[in-house]
Amino acid sequence: MSKKNGNEALSRRAFLASAATVGASAIAAPAFAQSALDTLINAPRRGNWDDQFDAKAASRTATAVVSNTPILGPQSVASAQQAIMQYQQIAAAGGWPEVNPGDQRLQLGVSSPTVQALRQRLAITGDLPREAGLSNAFDSYVDGAVKRFQARHGLPADGVLGEFTLKALNIPCDVRLQQLNTNLIRLQTFPEDLGRRHVMVNIPAAYVEAVEDGSVATRHTAVVGRLSRPTHIVNSKIYEVILNPYWTAPRSIVEKDIMPLMRKDPTYLEKNAIRLIDGKGNEVSPETVDWNGEAPNLMFRQDPGKINAMASTKINFYNKNGEYMHDTPQQGLFNKLMRFESSGCVRVQNVRDLTNWLLRETPGWNRQQMEQVIASGVNTPIKLAMEIPVYFVYISAWGMPDGIVQFRDDIYQMDGNAELALDTTAGMEQPVQ
Repeated sequence: MSKKNGNEALSRRAFLASAATVGASAIAAPAFAQSALDTLINAPRRGNWDDQFDAKAASRTATAVVSNTPILGPQSVASAQQAIMQYQQIAAAGGWPEVNPGDQRLQLGVSSPTVQALRQRLAITGDLPREAGLSNAFDSYVDGAVKRFQARHGLPADGVLGEFTLKALNIPCDVRLQQLNTNLIRLQTFPEDLGRRHVMVNIPAAYVEAVEDGSVATRHTAVVGRLSRPTHIVNSKIYEVILNPYWTAPRSIVEKDIMPLMRKDPTYLEKNAIRLIDGKGNEVSPETVDWNGEAPNLMFRQDPGKINAMASTKINFYNKNGEYMHDTPQQGLFNKLMRFESSGCVRVQNVRDLTNWLLRETPGWNRQQMEQVIASGVNTPIKLAMEIPVYFVYISAWGMPDGIVQFRDDIYQMDGNAELALDTTAGMEQPVQ
């Protein structure tokens, strides 16, 4: 995996929740992109804003770009091959035009010649409906189409052409086709039968799917490893859930973070409910430690509670990297555009829903009992009655049986083309001014 410089890795931040469930309807299929574009061109040119704007158009044609069909499953390879055929036909027809608004901000209500190129671009990939026509008006049809495009690319579906939306729009068709082919090879490595109940963590999409009997039972936004500390790809099994977990600070955090903090504020450990434990399990007083010297050979263990780094829950699976899934007290992290901020472990939004699903076939546990234990604050490890397969995957482009094609930022730069790493975590998305 290639690396970016330290400043870029450290600066990877963004905003707002992923809006993977918002959008507007497609034309029949991208395979018919040219005929759809012809229809668009020949549609009535209504011309003025009053006629062109239809407040009900977006809602009338709205459709979700997600489904209960899991990314990994019996239909995965066929759906990816279908997406490849669609994009091959788009490429053969000349691809799509570049959208270049310059300094103008394109959003609902704007009238600009650039909107015609935007309409063509969105029609070719099936995001803009046939009846929209060609005009300079950024109307409700275009607004819905932009939102649909954004949702398919894991971007906030706000209908505004910010810098990352514009970057995604202007990635050439042949590059997207290459991305689909790369991910088809990845999908082909998985067996059709992944287990009646299993969990998938898609790293570039930064979300988790709990799958049961071939359908997504629950889906969760996630925070995964940053570029410099990536979450590892692994096939494993979840064997344990810990309610009210202890958190043990890694040696690197003790040396780089806790030691300097203790020099500045000797009460830091007490404020954060962190205890020092020696090799015999005895608690050691912080006053006995020379905080100006080397880090002591002690365990730095944080008590369960609301400020615990893992909050209410830790989900353990077998792996050699010491990674796990967990809750977090920093719920605002899930409202980021691209959620690549951890040191390799995976933070899961609404983790109690996932935990409840994991424990459903473990006798003696239901949602009410789980919540009671969490409220008690007592550290409670629970072995699953049956271990559940978990797949940490890197799928940055995939198709669905309904013809929807999804793309994500190649955050770990594994797809073989620098254009696919949109650098969406390099800061807050700024509108084109």
